[in-house]
Amino acid sequence: MSVTTGLFYVFSAVLLIAAFRVITARNPVHAVLFLVLTFFQAAMLWMLLKAEFLSISLVLVYVGAVMVLFLFVVMMLDVNIEGLRVGFWNHFPLAAVMGVVIALEMAAVLMGGFRVSDPTDLVPAATQISNTKALGLLMYTHYVYPLEIASAILLVGMFAAIALTLRTRKDTKHINPADQVRVKAQDRMKVIKMAATRAAVEPAPVASNAETKA
Repeated sequence: MSVTTGLFYVFSAVLLIAAFRVITARNPVHAVLFLVLTFFQAAMLWMLLKAEFLSISLVLVYVGAVMVLFLFVVMMLDVNIEGLRVGFWNHFPLAAVMGVVIALEMAAVLMGGFRVSDPTDLVPAATQISNTKALGLLMYTHYVYPLEIASAILLVGMFAAIALTLRTRKDTKHINPADQVRVKAQDRMKVIKMAATRAAVEPAPVASNAETKA
């Protein structure tokens, strides 16, 4: 057995154990930490497949940003664990049926959907350039419109998250978007005609001769 094969089995075993602990951990913070470990193991498997860009992207985006955000959110929410466990066994039969169906579908796909009969079916150009360059060419040529749509959706989601977070804080200048939409041009500024006024300037008191001599 080669070193690559041994590393594959080690990473896969740790990944499966960590993924199982994600759904069985009693503490949500522990579940998030196990999910971080799961992403790390998946990144290592991609590294073994020489998909360096996908591996680094998984670590930077999911582990470095998304999961850290999830961890802080879970810690700040102070989730009531006892309340979540109420009614677990009432929903367990439906959840078990759905889990069995998903497992059977995944088994059917993995057993018959990823078999390559002839290695010559692979694209020859993919072996001549790096996977990062090949992925960039596909994203910005064939999939440029889905990429732009996904970027717009993420931008809208970021704006919505900021607006929802700041709407109840007292130290922010929150504006209701509905009021902004209903506003009219004539309601923005109103000119009022007022008569000119001039403040009376009182003369400064003049000191007397006696006060001056003193």
